[in-house]
Amino acid sequence: MKKRLLAAGLMAALLLSGCNNAGREFEKDFEAYLAEIEAVGVSCAVVKDNKLVYHHHFGVKDLATQEPVDDRTVFRIASISKSFTATGLLQQVEQGRVSLTDDVSDLLGFTVRNPKFPDTVITLEMLLSHTSSINDSQGYWTTIDIINPDLNPDAGNCYNDYAPGSGGYEYCNLNLNLAGTILERVSGERFDNYVVNHVLRPLGLYGGYCVDSLDRSRFAHLYEWDEEAGAYTDTYEEAYAPRSEKVAAYVMGHDALIFSPTGGMKISALDLARYMTMHMNYGTTPDGVRILSEASARTMQVPRSEPEHYGLNLWLADDYVPGVTFVGHTGGAYGLRSAMFFHPEEKYGFVIICSGAHYPDPEMPNVLHAGIERMYRHFIAR
Repeated sequence: MKKRLLAAGLMAALLLSGCNNAGREFEKDFEAYLAEIEAVGVSCAVVKDNKLVYHHHFGVKDLATQEPVDDRTVFRIASISKSFTATGLLQQVEQGRVSLTDDVSDLLGFTVRNPKFPDTVITLEMLLSHTSSINDSQGYWTTIDIINPDLNPDAGNCYNDYAPGSGGYEYCNLNLNLAGTILERVSGERFDNYVVNHVLRPLGLYGGYCVDSLDRSRFAHLYEWDEEAGAYTDTYEEAYAPRSEKVAAYVMGHDALIFSPTGGMKISALDLARYMTMHMNYGTTPDGVRILSEASARTMQVPRSEPEHYGLNLWLADDYVPGVTFVGHTGGAYGLRSAMFFHPEEKYGFVIICSGAHYPDPEMPNVLHAGIERMYRHFIAR
């Protein structure tokens, strides 16, 4: 027994030493790249063999105060948020309250039909896979009424020229604001509360869609590069605008887009990495917390379109490391770029979040590609 324990301890020490060496090499490599793009703040996390083996932060969360990014720093992660909305809806599918094949018109209480294909039902599955033929041309951030033909005579402009579910794909934020509204209607819980109660809290994560319910001192400022001025513009006020007045007048089953189901999740890189492990293990964390059935988690990862390989708010990506296909999602808004990608069979994955960058050479790889390629090379391929 003592020999086995000694051997196990020695192996753990060797693994830790290897990760420490890999971490130092990665940091030296990545810091040189980040200096080139004058990145503001970056958080990275690496999961290997179902364990968090590395995390590190670069730069600052606020250019004005120079406060460094740390484990507690919370970012608005943009479109990775879509996977949280889909996760909640798959939970509702499991409970029999909704089906992926349900008619969105029935779920929303008004007609959602492409006028060019009025007899073709638009389903919940089509919303989550961006195969609904709906587009963002009329906006997606003010009200879902833009697609309600009873309230907007131009609602027909929200649709493309191909039939829903026919194989046509267009990434569309309105799809997910509609999906978030449906989650609220079928669950009976306000959208932001549902995600906290049934996704974040069971996993032991801090975050959410409602700015007013979170500690603002933890938020990373987000920055867009102004080419004309040659400087960063702080987008904090837009990215983390308070919701208290709108929430005070909230209409359940209609106003979920106030919280941006399509892009409004605020969370740290470390907590996002734990959420990632749940999807990597098909609905359960490595320590046994299950929030989705294996079947539901797997169906989220099955592509519904070619060549996009997009599933239910998770997609297959093969352009980060040659010869390797990952599952995950990216995000981009207000100057932020984020990525969460994992390999479900080999049980490793990466999270990277950057609050602002600019590229002096347009041919340079962006921060997500540069970071993931380096994390893979230093931690997985070695």
